[in-house]
Amino acid sequence: MYESVLIPTDGSADMDAVAEHGVALAVQFGAEVHALHVVDDRAYGSVPDDVKQRVEETLTADGEDATKAVAQRALDAGLDATREVRWGNPPAGIVAYATENDVGLVVMGTHGRTGYDRYLLGSVTEKVVRVAPMPVLTVSVSDDNEDTASVTIPDPPAEH
Repeated sequence: MYESVLIPTDGSADMDAVAEHGVALAVQFGAEVHALHVVDDRAYGSVPDDVKQRVEETLTADGEDATKAVAQRALDAGLDATREVRWGNPPAGIVAYATENDVGLVVMGTHGRTGYDRYLLGSVTEKVVRVAPMPVLTVSVSDDNEDTASVTIPDPPAEH
């Protein structure tokens, strides 16, 4: 059903629960796992030129570490894994990567923002869910306690 699963990662501790769910689904379907980190380049445009290269190297290294952790979980489960770090707008970068690589399912974490934060700050996950042409599974992870993770599994795509 799903030949590939994309697990975008921000490198946070919450990603352990998200990666666990994503890899478990990939195992169930024998799917390849794609680990992706998109550095939001808009947030670093005002960095002074004399430190810009160091900041870019550090952020790229952080992205490499984040994708390596997800990919290693997939490899440990006996799956093929691909990882990539990109720069750009995270929601657009995630959807572009998923489309370019014909990903069957995207598995993302959400912090379950409510109230004004959800409207003022927006959410990478929410934006991906709105525009992605493929199913997006969201893993709800509490900000207060990582052990309260839950998952909602989407219905499989209809057979053509």
